[in-house]
Amino acid sequence: PGDVMKTSKKLLEKAAAIKLAVFDVDGVLTDGSLYLGENGNEYKVFNVRDGLGMGMLLDSGCKLAVITGRSSTIVAERMQALGIEHVYQGQDDKGAALLDLAGKLHIRPEEILYVGDDLIDLPAMSRVGLPIAVADAHPLVREKALAVTEAAGGRGAAREVCEFIMQAQGRLQARLENYLNN
Repeated sequence: PGDVMKTSKKLLEKAAAIKLAVFDVDGVLTDGSLYLGENGNEYKVFNVRDGLGMGMLLDSGCKLAVITGRSSTIVAERMQALGIEHVYQGQDDKGAALLDLAGKLHIRPEEILYVGDDLIDLPAMSRVGLPIAVADAHPLVREKALAVTEAAGGRGAAREVCEFIMQAQGRLQARLENYLNN
């Protein structure tokens, strides 16, 4: 995890209380680029290390979700492959989507983190206990976040957040042991 995220005792306490990690997609799980083919197909590039980190966080007992402003079948397919069942696509009001999800899961706002990169993420970020921005987020988003990753969106930021949460909850070492002792 990034040094910025390691240094604050308050931040570690907030991370230790997290039960639900919510990620934006474009600009957080991807670098924000959209690849458009002549046939009208849209392509996105996901970082496999982010995916492994998300899987480790799920295995550690934390719930995961994505809330994205765009809709695409590739996002649905990628999230299904990762085992993420809470997928909100086409969301113009991410704050309302977040509150809906929190209500369905009976999780309090202070038990939720949200990772965003752009202005559309601010309503969701303002409703959670731990708002996090990726390194290359819009300046206002970085300003409103309690933590900023060292890695850019789509370049390991999600992995950094996942490992930070597991570390704060005392669950990272057990996840690492799964790989070290095999």
